[in-house]
Amino acid sequence: MQFWEIINNGVIPTWCGNQMSALGIIGCVLLCMIPAYLLGSLNFGIILSHRLFGEDVRTKGSGNAGTTNMLRSYGKKAAVLTLVGDIFKAIVACCIGYFALGVDGAYLAGMFAVLGHMFPLYYRFKGGKGVATAAAMILMTNPLVFLIILLIFAVIVIGTKFVSLASIMSALLWPLILSRIEGAGVPFLIAFAVGALVVFMHRANIMRLYRGQENKISFGKKKEKKEDSADE
Repeated sequence: MQFWEIINNGVIPTWCGNQMSALGIIGCVLLCMIPAYLLGSLNFGIILSHRLFGEDVRTKGSGNAGTTNMLRSYGKKAAVLTLVGDIFKAIVACCIGYFALGVDGAYLAGMFAVLGHMFPLYYRFKGGKGVATAAAMILMTNPLVFLIILLIFAVIVIGTKFVSLASIMSALLWPLILSRIEGAGVPFLIAFAVGALVVFMHRANIMRLYRGQENKISFGKKKEKKEDSADE
């Protein structure tokens, strides 16, 4: 049973989803998309690096505004705060989507939150790679799938020390695992699209992995490097 089915239990109405007119449906879809994209565009790596260090994290390390680059550039505290912020915005987006169009709306809103994180409106469309935001989206739409993906991610990181490889493999396996549990449908299509986007955003990491030049994760503040691992 999905998270939303548990909390709904026939009590919380999906008010927008009950509207029968085409105009109502279009309005609900826009309600899933626009606020989620604007929330996703709030990039906490950029915000925190400006507020705490007077710098733009996109000028450091790999140039990505994500958790891993924050960890490498500014340390654990900055990375944790970034991770929490990027997760929270996806949770809020999925909640809005759910109340608009139910579970499908939560998936749609989650996808647009990820798009906002990758291509933020407020920061000239240069953001992060969407891993943490996508992970929060998976948690909010199907906790069982999230636990499976989290286990896979952890095993790969512990075994290889490559966050990028773990992120890529998790993105590839997500729609496959989801389809085994829920079958085909809108959630599978959205999971496939988001997973493909995450892999695309890691294209430079894929090339570095292929050439044996990818950096391994280090849980501590280290000297800045030109090339970096995956950035959420």
